[in-house]
Amino acid sequence: MTGTTSRLIILTIVAYAIGSIPFGVWISRAMSGIDPRQAGSRNMGATNVLRVVGKGPAMLTLAGDILKGIFPVWLAQLFRMEQQSIFLVGFSAILGHLFPVFIMFKGGKGVAVSFGVFLGVAPKIAFISFIIWLCGVTMGRYSSIGALAAFGALPFLALLFKPTPAFVLFSLMVSVLVYFRHKENIFRLVRGEEKPS
Repeated sequence: MTGTTSRLIILTIVAYAIGSIPFGVWISRAMSGIDPRQAGSRNMGATNVLRVVGKGPAMLTLAGDILKGIFPVWLAQLFRMEQQSIFLVGFSAILGHLFPVFIMFKGGKGVAVSFGVFLGVAPKIAFISFIIWLCGVTMGRYSSIGALAAFGALPFLALLFKPTPAFVLFSLMVSVLVYFRHKENIFRLVRGEEKPS
């Protein structure tokens, strides 16, 4: 096993562990005694923390989840890993958030942590995705609509601004994961039962 392979394996494991940190659960419990998984939409993300705990904990949760995506990517870049390896590290951080080892593999929906990863690997695309998310939330009144719009556009933004096969595939995989985690939101939107943000 080469040194590069060893570093990649270690960084991938570290990224998964960092992604697994359930900031929404820990911050909400510490600041209010409320577990966001037991109230509202029962999700540990910033939107539900805002709904059931308040702005302060929600902002801290959002910052923590974004940093979970940025930091592993930054580490991989610091070690001068190849682009494909950096994508793998970022994807591992996202998987950690979706399936966190610290809370029985039942995690969030991956929007903020994915945004953090893309801030690290493709800031322009991350910024455009944020604008799409913001427009979706503003016009649709639902955070889920913003997320679905932003991540639905993600593979096309990749084709437009960074059309390498590895990055396009990475973007498509992240988009599919986020859509999969939003399947219940999609069903509620179709039935008209989704809660406004």
